[in-house]
Amino acid sequence: VPELLFDRNTGLGFTFGVITMPSKGKYFISESKAQINKDSMYEAYCSLSQQYPLVVLLLLINIGSCVALIIVFFSIGLEIHEHLLFTVTLFIAVGIFIIIFILVCTEALFQRWMKIFALVIWICLLAMGYVFIFAGSVISAWDQVPFFLYIVFVLYTMLPLSMRDAILASILSSVSHIITLSIYLSYSNVQCIWQIRKNDILANAVIFLCGCVVGIFHKLVMERALEQTYWDTLSCIEIRIQLDVKKKQQESLLLSVLPANISMKMKLAIIERLKESNDSPHKQDVSNNFHSMYVMRHRNVSILYADIVGFTRLASDCSPNELVVMLNELFGKFDQIAKENECMRIKILGDCYYCVSGLPVSLPKHAQNCVKMGLDMCEAIKQVRDATGVDISMRVGVHSGNVLCGVIGLRKWQYDVWSHDVTLANHMESGGLPGRVHITESTWDHLNKEYEVEEGNGHQRNSYLKDLNIKTYLVIDPRIRQLQKPKHVNDGLKMRASVRMTRYLESWGAVKPFAHLQQRENVNSEFPATNGKIRKDIPLRGLHRTLDRNQSQKRRLEEELHDRMLTTIDGINSQKQWIKSDDFFSISLFYSEKGLEKQYRAVSIPSLKYYIGCVMFIFLCIFGVQMNETLGISFGIAAFILLIILFICFAGHLKYCIKTSSSSSWFSLISESVTKKPIVRLPLTVIAMGVVLLIAVINLVSNHQELLYILNCFFNLLLFWQYYIYCCILGLIACSVFFRVSFELKAAILVIACVAYNFILLDFQASLFDVYRDKFIEKPGPLKNPKIMSCFYLILFVSTLLFLTRQNEYNCRQDFLWKNKFKKEREEIETMENVNRLLLENVLPGHVAAHFIGENKKNEDLYHQSYDCVCIMFASIPDFKEFYTECDVNKEGLECLRLLNEIIADFDELLSKPKFSAVEKIKTIGSTYMAAAGLTIAPGQENKQQFAQIGIMVEFAIALIGKLDGINRHSFNNFKLRIGINHGPVIAGVIGAQKPQYDIWGNAVNVASRMESTGQLGKIQVTEETCNVLECLGYSCESRGFITVKGKGELKTYFLCTDIKSH
Repeated sequence: VPELLFDRNTGLGFTFGVITMPSKGKYFISESKAQINKDSMYEAYCSLSQQYPLVVLLLLINIGSCVALIIVFFSIGLEIHEHLLFTVTLFIAVGIFIIIFILVCTEALFQRWMKIFALVIWICLLAMGYVFIFAGSVISAWDQVPFFLYIVFVLYTMLPLSMRDAILASILSSVSHIITLSIYLSYSNVQCIWQIRKNDILANAVIFLCGCVVGIFHKLVMERALEQTYWDTLSCIEIRIQLDVKKKQQESLLLSVLPANISMKMKLAIIERLKESNDSPHKQDVSNNFHSMYVMRHRNVSILYADIVGFTRLASDCSPNELVVMLNELFGKFDQIAKENECMRIKILGDCYYCVSGLPVSLPKHAQNCVKMGLDMCEAIKQVRDATGVDISMRVGVHSGNVLCGVIGLRKWQYDVWSHDVTLANHMESGGLPGRVHITESTWDHLNKEYEVEEGNGHQRNSYLKDLNIKTYLVIDPRIRQLQKPKHVNDGLKMRASVRMTRYLESWGAVKPFAHLQQRENVNSEFPATNGKIRKDIPLRGLHRTLDRNQSQKRRLEEELHDRMLTTIDGINSQKQWIKSDDFFSISLFYSEKGLEKQYRAVSIPSLKYYIGCVMFIFLCIFGVQMNETLGISFGIAAFILLIILFICFAGHLKYCIKTSSSSSWFSLISESVTKKPIVRLPLTVIAMGVVLLIAVINLVSNHQELLYILNCFFNLLLFWQYYIYCCILGLIACSVFFRVSFELKAAILVIACVAYNFILLDFQASLFDVYRDKFIEKPGPLKNPKIMSCFYLILFVSTLLFLTRQNEYNCRQDFLWKNKFKKEREEIETMENVNRLLLENVLPGHVAAHFIGENKKNEDLYHQSYDCVCIMFASIPDFKEFYTECDVNKEGLECLRLLNEIIADFDELLSKPKFSAVEKIKTIGSTYMAAAGLTIAPGQENKQQFAQIGIMVEFAIALIGKLDGINRHSFNNFKLRIGINHGPVIAGVIGAQKPQYDIWGNAVNVASRMESTGQLGKIQVTEETCNVLECLGYSCESRGFITVKGKGELKTYFLCTDIKSH
């Protein structure tokens, strides 16, 4: 691989040989290809993918040709001194070609001296041609016409020259041949038949013109195909990077919410289901009646529950922005502490924070980690209290044991833990003391006396601990605390407590949720603009900051694009095609995968009509060379056949000239059949090739039988027979213009035609060669021997065309292979993207996920949104706590959790119904289901639809009861739901840096929770305000009276009286 050099001082770019590579990022695919520095990368791509192997093949052909002539020279017994110029020229040419071949084998040298090598090869061939002309005793007008035609042909097809350089070199080669022979024969003393013949010179000009035109056609087609492949490759790479960036963004977002082992399992299961549904979309899976559950058991872990004492009172005085900032800073700090102490945060419940140490990998010091984290949390809250004067504290409970961890349900997945030990840890927190870490005896046993403790007396503060006779301790913080005076600023005393808290907590600089997504920007998102205009939703004051930050991100993406482009180009170039490939066989070039081979052969060839047009031009050139009155019939028939084929191929273009719709559609159908159906185009291709190959030699056969005994005509035939050979060569060249036709078909036709031509010219027409040699050549060398040179030139052109068509076939197949690979990879990435998006929508609400990903992501700021009216529902299954047991029969609680998973999954299925589209699942808390309606409505518009959304939530609650009744019938249980509903203003937001979580807060949420916890089994309890709304909607409610609600005092509540069974 050539060395890449970079000028670090100037930053001007890379040097790839003499080709200057653009600086990284200078060739992004933009709206206009002209904006891309194509010269550098495109030339590198062309030189390594096509020009390099063609030059190597040309050198091998030249070396083989020279060696073959040397062998023939010595095999027929000629003397070196009689043909000294000929032999010396061949040996010098072989030496030059071998030296160039050795140099070319080093790709770096080829890159640097590519044009020089092409020039040397051309000059060497041109010199050989003139030596071959003047090395013999007899010089004629048709001398070395095939060799100069060969030079003209390879200038366009095999040498790395631009179109302009190839045209100039070919004109110079052909015109110099014509002028040189014309001048020489005009002023030489050769008499009679050797004097210049205008018809021969014109025939030579027609042959060279044919070679030039076909060469130009060949170069145009291959350059266009190569350029299209190049742009397709760049487009695929860009799409690949864009999709890959999106995939990484969404995976980062997903992994920040769910642990990797769980999320990967869920993704694999979803992909498997998608594949099964694609393979058999109408087949229903009846083998498994249960929903998938991603739960596993972990032993020897420690669970920490922490609650911020006094936060509820503080939150009631906060604005939406202050509340979200405060929670994010606090829990962001806790996430940081958790990371430092090897703990995994599980969930945030209001102002309650709980985590586990020992997940997902077992840790021997899980108890020490949780205790240390609890102490750090208490210290952090103490610093806040001392600095702000706000009366808040942290109450922490820790217990060690076993847990079931994972995800249940179908929607809004959240990683959670379940077990009796989790319940005990929760009660350890509620039974603890502010500012202290409350641990069980089990945790104390795991601490190995690393901490000093004192009696906790938790049973005196919590009935659950008392019932289970749990012995508890309070950990003594080993750190020596220095008493600090509260850091109050004079004007700070005048601020509200929430403002003081917010300002202090912002100084912590907690990472914002999904801030890591800023590291993965879209490739085209160089600036926060669309179509050159600054988006209105980005504040101008933050524009410069955004641009500065994006510069480094842009550079990283540019470097990635640069490296992947070079890797991709290196993967399809140079000597790779001669190394055994797993994709196709090295000799036949057939794809290893049969299905891929079938697809390749069925690819449409829209340019077939142009191939036929080029063949028609070659046919006309052959007619121009052989022009004779006696040839009218054969050429007329051949022209008629080719015109019919040409008409069939261009039939689709005739629809614009015909007004009749039926005829127009008929012509279009014919044209499409030729383009798209191999069974139609292959016979036409074979017929076109056969007509040109046959017309080149058929007149020689027919005329010879009639003119053999007519001396004068026979004499003319002797002078013209060389041009039949040249026409045969043009016929062989005609086979090579069918670029996308299968290589084996062209190879078979070329070999058969070569064998047939040699048989006709060397055996069937052998008398012509013998008479020509005996009558006109006294001392024929190998270059003047008609049999030798006819066979040589036919084999030379067939070999060249075989190598050339095989290389073209390789390029076409490689292009198709890469497109197929890119297509599959793109489909795979799109599938993964869809899976990730599906997972994300099951973690965050759709409108919230769009805030952090997609075109208009705004992940620089905290997400929070206030709503005037949202209906909140809590639905719990209190009986499940009694149902849940941990024993060997139910796999230590796993089977009990499986039933809960079925219940929650059936509840989630209701969300897919159109009438419940406004209902958003928030979370599950143990066996409690929390949902809200009205979060998808635009802020400020809730009141217009508040009655409707409250009614929808009631209908959803009734549907939950019906679902649970169905599960009871199938599982032989008698679970009852206890439901509480309330409505009012709420604040929605995403908090937490390490594990962002969407939640809603507000007095309405707290009251809805109390409506559930103070409710009765099988009933829906609502507040008086909600009752009034429901009565307006036609529902009936009965008063329960006043009940005591924690934090609210006495509240009058109601039970919904709607006939649930009727629903």
